Amino acid sequence: MNIRPATTTAELLAAARLYDAEPRPGWAARFLAADGHLMLIAYVDGAPAGFVSGIEMLHPDKGAEMCLYELSVDEPYRRRGIGRALTEALAAEARERGCYGMWVGVERDNEAALATYRSSGAADDGVFAMLTWEFSGTGAPGAA
Repeated sequence: MNIRPATTTAELLAAARLYDAEPRPGWAARFLAADGHLMLIAYVDGAPAGFVSGIEMLHPDKGAEMCLYELSVDEPYRRRGIGRALTEALAAEARERGCYGMWVGVERDNEAALATYRSSGAADDGVFAMLTWEFSGTGAPGAA
C-alpha cells in the first residue's frame, strides 16, 4: 500500500468508485485549489483502494485544527488496516501543519468507523449533535 496526497484532478476522478456520488471535474479542481483542503489516497497495486479527506480549519482565537471530512475504503480492501493508515496519515499531516488537534463526526451506530478512529488514537469526546442547513443549487450533491 502506498498513501500519497492527490495533487491533480485526474487523481481525484480516478478514485470515483470510492465516493458517495459521481465526482465532477469542476468540483475536483476547486477542491484542489482551496487552501486547507487535502485528500490522501491509498493505492494497492497502483489502483485507488481508499481515501481520507481533511479540511484545515483556522480561527483567530483557537489556531488551526483538522476536520477529518470523509474516509472511504473500497469493499475488497476493508479490514486490512487501510482506514487506520489513512487516518494516521491525515493526523501526521495535521501535526506537520501545526494543527492543535483533529476531529471527526461519526454516527454512534457506525461501529466500523468508530473502531477505525479509536485504533488510530482518537478518543470519544462525549455526545455530539450535528445540525444541518440544506441549500438548493449547483453545490449540492446530485445537483445538475
